[in-house]
Amino acid sequence: MAALCAATCAVVAVQPVAAAAPADLIAHPPTESYVVRTEEADGDMTAFVHSAAMDRTIALKILRSPDRTAPSPTLYLLNGAGGGTDGMDWYTQTDVASFFADKNVNVVTPIGGAYSYYTDWQHDDPVLGRNKWETFLAEELPPLVDDLLDTDGRNVIAGISMAATSVLNLVAHHPGLYRAVGSYSGCASTTDMLGRAYVKTVVSMALGANVGNMWGPDNDPDWLRNDAVVNAEKLRGTAMYISNGSGLAGASDTLDGTNPNGPGFVLLNQMVVGGAIEVATGDCTRRLKAKLEQLDIPAHFELRPKGTHSWGYWQQDLHNSWPMFEQALAG
Repeated sequence: MAALCAATCAVVAVQPVAAAAPADLIAHPPTESYVVRTEEADGDMTAFVHSAAMDRTIALKILRSPDRTAPSPTLYLLNGAGGGTDGMDWYTQTDVASFFADKNVNVVTPIGGAYSYYTDWQHDDPVLGRNKWETFLAEELPPLVDDLLDTDGRNVIAGISMAATSVLNLVAHHPGLYRAVGSYSGCASTTDMLGRAYVKTVVSMALGANVGNMWGPDNDPDWLRNDAVVNAEKLRGTAMYISNGSGLAGASDTLDGTNPNGPGFVLLNQMVVGGAIEVATGDCTRRLKAKLEQLDIPAHFELRPKGTHSWGYWQQDLHNSWPMFEQALAG
């Protein structure tokens, strides 16, 4: 616990706090979500979608399927704690664009949702504003994406760190919406002492945000509802790829990062902070594995003997889980 708290302080020191997005000013019926506009450059698309539930416009980074002669499926790819607004996202930190360039799938990544757990908050927060991300991701967005991209209606979802918790809950709460899920370095548990502390630590990174506005006090049923270990039975029938490192430095912990403070600062932060966080998420991941095995629910677990909480490993996780996703989307 002390290591996790120390790691949090370090992360707060290097990550900017993401302010709540301003409300969309376009006059429109408040109960309707819609695509505000799209922008295309070099084959990539950015779509701006108004969420009626949050009364704001969300940007989506979209990689179009290269084969547009027939409808293609969709991979929803979620960023981590900063929501992609802090420069730490799939597009700047990995080879996602080149990797999917020859794969017949649309890749959709929302930008936003920092420290929100991509969940529906009970109350508006003075720092993070109105968060109804589960409603947006599972109810408002899919039909708009299906229409905009002419998809075949088949979906998979994956996320890292904070979002690795969220994607499991989205699968559990919305059966049939996603055929497969990738959860990379997340804490599936939210109600045991360590899991609850981890959730509170992530939300507290937005200085002044109140976790009580998210799922209420510790005894509120929303905490149990969003515990994928407690609700593991609801994951049955979904193909799962779940990964975690040990926290020890591995192949991706090298002096090749860029930062105003120099690559040495990046590596030190990655090994110390990222190592401590990966130890915590690893404990959660092993408990999820035990619960799924107890229930005889199949899932692929990639438990690396080395590896910190960092992008090099998540890029490899995405590569490794793609064959599972592809098979699920084809079935």
